[in-house]
Amino acid sequence: MVEDAATYLRPSAFECLMGRAFAFAVWIGLIRGHFYVLEVRGRKSGRTIALPVDLLEFDGRRYLVCARGASNWVRNARVAGEVVLARALRRRRYRVRELPPSLRPPILKAYLDRYAVEVQRFFPVRRDRRSRHSMISRRAILSSN
Repeated sequence: MVEDAATYLRPSAFECLMGRAFAFAVWIGLIRGHFYVLEVRGRKSGRTIALPVDLLEFDGRRYLVCARGASNWVRNARVAGEVVLARALRRRRYRVRELPPSLRPPILKAYLDRYAVEVQRFFPVRRDRRSRHSMISRRAILSSN
């Protein structure tokens, strides 16, 4: 867990506020596309935490990547073993598991290639470089079973 704290980039108060508003707009269906609202039970509080996420579909599977590193929702999902993805007033429960670091590079590359405009600032290298795999392989990735 020490590594988790060192690799997490905390959002600002403004980002938290905008994230809540954005999550609400996705949840009620005003914003569509690749966005979902992730709901996960808090590992300590037991309360449901909801936030907007970019869902990556890659090779027929769905992946959640936390560009900020090992955030609270990642740690909660590890403990819970399941999450809910919601949008347009529809919810679906998924079992999740964390991918081992050796399987992460192609997922991270696809994630960064697809969502670079939104997440590039969280990655230490530009999206067109091939050598970044070893530098960003610590990012948390959860896959639906």
